[in-house]
Amino acid sequence: MEVEYILPRIASLVNPLRVAVLISGTGAGLNALLEHQQTSRTHSTKLILSNNNDAYGLIYGNKYDIRCKVIPLPNTSNKDLQRTMHEDLINQELINYNIELIVLNGYMRILTPSFVSKWKGRIINIHPSLLPKFPGAHAHRDVIKAKATESGCTIHLVDDGVDTGYILAQEKVSINSLDNIKSLQEKIKKVEHRLYPKVIDDISIGKYHIKS
Repeated sequence: MEVEYILPRIASLVNPLRVAVLISGTGAGLNALLEHQQTSRTHSTKLILSNNNDAYGLIYGNKYDIRCKVIPLPNTSNKDLQRTMHEDLINQELINYNIELIVLNGYMRILTPSFVSKWKGRIINIHPSLLPKFPGAHAHRDVIKAKATESGCTIHLVDDGVDTGYILAQEKVSINSLDNIKSLQEKIKKVEHRLYPKVIDDISIGKYHIKS
């Protein structure tokens, strides 16, 4: 039986939603969110987790005095067991910090259905294309190769698939003949850094009413 989306509670300025952000790399989107949260909001980042010791985005934990933790993949040759053990460690940290919403921001691992089922409706992701077009890890490359005239970003709830969850918001950017992967990436990042915090605002005040 498929698990329905269970959205977070409606938060307030007095009792903001407790957010964890999962990153693997630079954390540029994380920084944009944390800057947004410097003004009083109905959500607050309490935990930053990464699978990568070298993730530059971990510096923002120190900058904003937020708990950061690296959870590397356990040392086992059994890949299925490794994924399960890794996600169990992540899940325990989320529980320890009373997290209510998981924000994936450049997190480069696909979560298992078992993990998603525990948090479905409380995990969101941002993807650099107008889903359902161009899912996967190489969206910008695929968009340029297809000679598309527009792209953008999509914020969606995470489900058992890859980039297939319920779409919360999208915003378009135009593509011209001079654009390449790098220039398109920069265009879309500007939109992402503005749109993602806004969607989290909306989630935390109960704007969305969704069923699987």
